[in-house]
Amino acid sequence: MERVGTYLPEDSTELVGQAYIYAEECHTGQTRKSGEPYIAHPLETALFLADLHLDTHTIVAALLHDVVEDCDVSLDEIDRRFGPEVMKLVDGVTKLTRMDDKLQPPADDVANFMDDAESLHAESLRKMLVSMAEDIRVVLIKLADRLHNMNTLDALPPEKRRRIAQETLDIYSPLAHRLGIWEIKWRLDDLAFRHLNEEKYREISKILSSKRTEREEYIERVSSGLQDELAQYGITAEVIGRPKGIYSTYLKMQKYEAQGKQFGDIYDLFALRVLVEETVDCYRSLGVVHQKWHPIPGQFDDYIGNPKENMYQALHTTVICEGGTPLEVQIKTYELHRIAEYGVAAHWAYKEGNSSDQRFEEKMTWLRQLLEWQREVAGTAEFIESVKQDIFHDQVFVYTPKGRIVELTSGSTPVDFAYKIHTDLGHHCIGAKVNGKLVALDTALENGDTVEILNSKSDRGPSLDWLNSNRGYVRSAGARQSVRAWFRKQERGTNIQRGKEVLRRELRRLNQKIDDKTILGLFKVDSMDDLLDNLGSGNIAASLLSHRLAQIGHETEPPLAQRHNELPLSSPNSGITVLGVGDLLIRLGRCCNPIPGDQIIGFITRARGVTVHKQDCPSVQHEDEPERLVDVQWGQERQLYPVRIMMKAYDRVGLLRDVTALVSNEGVNIASVVTGDYTDGTVTLSLTCHTTGLDQLDKLFSKLDGVRGCISVTRDQSITPLSARS
Repeated sequence: MERVGTYLPEDSTELVGQAYIYAEECHTGQTRKSGEPYIAHPLETALFLADLHLDTHTIVAALLHDVVEDCDVSLDEIDRRFGPEVMKLVDGVTKLTRMDDKLQPPADDVANFMDDAESLHAESLRKMLVSMAEDIRVVLIKLADRLHNMNTLDALPPEKRRRIAQETLDIYSPLAHRLGIWEIKWRLDDLAFRHLNEEKYREISKILSSKRTEREEYIERVSSGLQDELAQYGITAEVIGRPKGIYSTYLKMQKYEAQGKQFGDIYDLFALRVLVEETVDCYRSLGVVHQKWHPIPGQFDDYIGNPKENMYQALHTTVICEGGTPLEVQIKTYELHRIAEYGVAAHWAYKEGNSSDQRFEEKMTWLRQLLEWQREVAGTAEFIESVKQDIFHDQVFVYTPKGRIVELTSGSTPVDFAYKIHTDLGHHCIGAKVNGKLVALDTALENGDTVEILNSKSDRGPSLDWLNSNRGYVRSAGARQSVRAWFRKQERGTNIQRGKEVLRRELRRLNQKIDDKTILGLFKVDSMDDLLDNLGSGNIAASLLSHRLAQIGHETEPPLAQRHNELPLSSPNSGITVLGVGDLLIRLGRCCNPIPGDQIIGFITRARGVTVHKQDCPSVQHEDEPERLVDVQWGQERQLYPVRIMMKAYDRVGLLRDVTALVSNEGVNIASVVTGDYTDGTVTLSLTCHTTGLDQLDKLFSKLDGVRGCISVTRDQSITPLSARS
């Protein structure tokens, strides 16, 4: 109670006390892997958040964050005892915890778990981002929860420790950085690094310990000297040395080694921090620093005038200090320092009657943007990649012609810049000037560049080449999704017309008249145009439409099997059952080559038995001879069936090798491969394969779609003579 009592009013402190007593009762008898009472975990989580001076509801929710999952307490009970706001926070943390549990591989099924791990990680990220958008405090509790778990990781088996540590370094630490919470980020970095590379961790710890005395003497000398200098100019300031963490030191060592430099200088292990009361004193202090020590050209950044998107504000400069050694100096006010340490958590620090402000909402626009983009990303791999690029990668800061600072993913181009400013500007971008000079649209922007976009008044839109990763026009996920959305929109009209034809054909073949409302109820789409668009683009297969329409027809008219004698018969070794007709040769139609999983129908030929077609195959549109159509279904016998896969991709060295290796790794046999070149730098691969059915084919399509440079993967319905083989 002492911690929260320093900043919360008495009635709030009482509520926190009630929450602790209730949590302790709920967790009675429970212990952690370390052997300590379980209540220690929610208590430490809440204490850390109390050190950040977070509001009452967050502290209470932190104390209760495991009671629903571990103690069989209902959310209604939390609502009744502590109110709806605490209940919502606990519910949010519980959902994220359940995603963490799904990421634990079962001991008896590790292989299958690894197949799904990427999807689970993507879903975990999605849920975390949604939680952040709904209430950032949910993720603050989860970060504090992860921090305490990392502090007690030694009690777990080595493999589990490494997996959790890697997840922390990949997701939680970069997320803390993106939210501007340095206090959590550096701790998570160091803790994760200790479990991932224990030998290197000990080596760096030893270096830091061996040089501690020398380093502390140097820090005291330069900081007191600067503080005295500032005082002479009437500036009251606190000058302190900020030591670098073990993991950040490791990254600096790697950078030095890559440049062929020797690491081991004490001056690389800390930065100087100058704290003042007023913003104007930051700029006055900068003048004193540059007067005392010579500034290194190009090493000054004004993040006060141009704040980072994670709310960070300060003046950064690097100067030549004693003995010609470089020294980084950060200058900020005490308030800006608090925000720098605690980021968005500082926004939720307890304030009388205030829990929201416009500035905070503006700073979180990057999150809203990302959530918009992720709705357009269907693939797991693509979503993870977009998150890594737009949240977890390094940033560059460039300027508009009017001086506005724009934060972009490192490596971004003028096209990325245009889309960051406005979607329409990106769509109409035809050229760019960087620092007043015309540049190619694939030019990588650098810190401090001033970028001007040249746009066209026409409606020609973006170039399809911008989606070619080999060309390098677009680097950010946001710009890439905007380009794809534009092309999807252009294709919608064509797809709707194509979808109308598909629907009309199926209704005609089934001899049914069904109203739009009934048809719409068969699919999870918002409007008839959406359904037609999906049909025309192939997102909803015609075979699926046929199957669902046929189910409606079965409600009023008996199936073909009942119009015969309802006796299921099958041809030996066919893998297909014919309902009502026996002792006939069964063939697969070469016009559509159905495979298990396709909706199929049989056509009784005059001399060759029954030919099996996909239900949407044009060859079975025989309105004048419906009596020759017969119901068929796939049998239980496992066979291999021929299928032709058409893959269009940007041509590159190693493409065919990568594709054939991937297909083989999926256990699919390749019967033949034919390639065709195009003048636009693309190539089409025609692969004839043998597959067990639609499930295996869908999985293979998903994998092929992730091959670098892939534009599209489709199934060609017709195949020249190839028989199914067991």
